[in-house]
Amino acid sequence: MRHNEGQFNSALEDHRVLSFPQWCSLAGISIDTGRRIVQRGLGPPVVQLSARRIGVRLADHVRWLASRARGAA
Repeated sequence: MRHNEGQFNSALEDHRVLSFPQWCSLAGISIDTGRRIVQRGLGPPVVQLSARRIGVRLADHVRWLASRARGAA
């Protein structure tokens, strides 16, 4: 493997699109909860995959998850 191949593969993985059910599963939430979060504008940006399907980029999920982290009280 060339040096740049690892960086390229990592960048591709960040842009990988999870289906909405996959994202909900990864986030540990139900599909209904995922829909409510997205509809309220509180979730990660979604990608319109087709007229009826949406997904979430893996990198957007990671950023969203980090934004939800709480510090020690």
